Amino acid sequence: MNSRNALGRYGEDLAARRLREAGMAVLERNWRCRDGEIDIVARDADALVVCEVKARRAGPYGHPMSAVTPRKAERLRRLASRWLSERWLARYGRPPTGGVRIDLVGVVLPERGAPRVQHVRGVA
Repeated sequence: MNSRNALGRYGEDLAARRLREAGMAVLERNWRCRDGEIDIVARDADALVVCEVKARRAGPYGHPMSAVTPRKAERLRRLASRWLSERWLARYGRPPTGGVRIDLVGVVLPERGAPRVQHVRGVA
């Protein structure tokens, strides 16, 4: 595993912990299909949450949340729809009563000190 993959994995671990602390149940991590990957799928009460995680070291590259472009948001909506039909509907037979939401968790790792984790609900 290279340092970029390790950073991403660490960021996803922190994000999953933050979601659980917020009362969500993490249903799946790193779900892949031919169209892409969903970092975390969670359940927040009666809503299904597709969560994109962006982790970066502090530096000149800007905040990790700026990496979610309109094109990326559209891809996340398509992936959420696919996960819903392939996983959720196959198990429960009906959509979640709270709908589907796309969240973003940004993780910044400073040179020193604790990571900064920011969770934004309903980004796309």
